[in-house]
Amino acid sequence: MKRRVLCQAAALLAATGFAAGAAAQETSLRLVSAFAENGIYVQRLLPWVQKFNAEGKGVLQINFIGGPKAIPTFEVGNAVKTGVVDMALATGAFYTNVMPEADFLKLTQVPVAEQRKNGAFDAINKVWNEKGNMQYLARMVENQPFHIYTNKKVDKPDLSGQKIRITPVYREFFQSLNANVVTTAPGEVYTALERGVVDGYGWPIGGIFDLNWQEKTKFRIDPGFYDAEVSLIMNLPAFKKLTQPQRDYLQKQLLALESQNSFWARYTTEEMARQQKAGIETIKFDPATAKAFVDKAYQVGWANAEKQSPEIAGRFKPLFAPK
Repeated sequence: MKRRVLCQAAALLAATGFAAGAAAQETSLRLVSAFAENGIYVQRLLPWVQKFNAEGKGVLQINFIGGPKAIPTFEVGNAVKTGVVDMALATGAFYTNVMPEADFLKLTQVPVAEQRKNGAFDAINKVWNEKGNMQYLARMVENQPFHIYTNKKVDKPDLSGQKIRITPVYREFFQSLNANVVTTAPGEVYTALERGVVDGYGWPIGGIFDLNWQEKTKFRIDPGFYDAEVSLIMNLPAFKKLTQPQRDYLQKQLLALESQNSFWARYTTEEMARQQKAGIETIKFDPATAKAFVDKAYQVGWANAEKQSPEIAGRFKPLFAPK
């Protein structure tokens, strides 16, 4: 099934034109998104793609193919790994089927600018190169904590009796809170809420309005935990084929993209206000309980990382932790 999906996608993408540009010195990179095209992440990315292409004529271009209709969300990582596409906008949670270590990125507690300075970015790429046949290019989303959204009110961090939609990001954490977890693609969550298949879901502070989930959501549990990671990844052979001027241009534009990440802190504040206005009630714990809740999230996250890949988790942990 997976091979058939990727073969069909490859045929579709071939029809749109592969990497050769109109001029010999220009290369065009095929980009897909694991997220819906009308969502905040893609809408933030597209102006950057437009600028990239305008300034990169004769050097490097990006051909945005589309979202999950082009490549299903959970097949994007494999499509990048195998070279069906050159680049993707994705989160690590969506390609743990390619390498489980992709999920570790949620545990970063330092800005991406600091990750580039302290060795974390290089450490990530060493793993991505060796295990995923990928180059980790840039992180374009920060300061977007995850939250538990539910239709059943709680007065303590306990989800007993609740069916909560998850991705791999928070599976173990939610299970430690006694939730019954259900995995679905984002596009199926609205119907699952409507039909009572799930009582709630995990999701970052932003983006629920893009999917109309606010219509079926009663409560948000504070505080948030982890940090939503949405990044650009690239097929490693495609990256290595770039000339030095093309790599230099790509790096310049990637750093320009990351320089816009201050947007997300403002967006968090705006989304909280918007959710309140939409009638989503905030459940808050006392300070001691709130701290224990967040601490538990990271303890569970790192424990699972160390269980999956002890050597890599040990390498990442001191680089991801705040000083």
